[in-house]
Amino acid sequence: TDSNGETVENPRHLRKGEERLKQSQRIVSKRKKGGKNRAKARVVLGKRHLKISRQRKDFAVKLARCVIQSNDLVAYEDLRIRNMVRNHNLAKSISDASWYQFRVWLEYFGKVFGKTTVAVPPERTSQECSRCGVIVQKTLSTRTHACQCGCVLDRDHNAARNILGRGLSTVGHTGT
Repeated sequence: TDSNGETVENPRHLRKGEERLKQSQRIVSKRKKGGKNRAKARVVLGKRHLKISRQRKDFAVKLARCVIQSNDLVAYEDLRIRNMVRNHNLAKSISDASWYQFRVWLEYFGKVFGKTTVAVPPERTSQECSRCGVIVQKTLSTRTHACQCGCVLDRDHNAARNILGRGLSTVGHTGT
């Protein structure tokens, strides 16, 4: 979600191809070790993994290029993705979304097109109100931000506005 409220859905490439991966893995495990048919099945399994990997990369490249070309300043959370993947409940979803790859391509296209990219510390970006600055505690399952000042936004949209504000304060006034 960006600061204008536009969201991009996660394509979930791994989740969609998971059934085929399971089938290929099952075939590999049934084949005799050291046999030619096992080697062929391993090649098929490798190609299925490669396809998913390439789908993730393609999506990350296209989205990062679009984001960079449509904005002069791109501010994003400086997430420790390696640490987040250690949580076994979220690891598959985080890896499937390819957050790190998207970040790498954002920085690359920022340099190529001469646009400013800023990594903002993620502390309290979704808890803080983007209008009045009051901290509103919420759990991860709460998807709507509702503040006492009357500000009611999607949680991700609120966080995106906070990230943009922090990014602008780091860079200073742009566009002059």
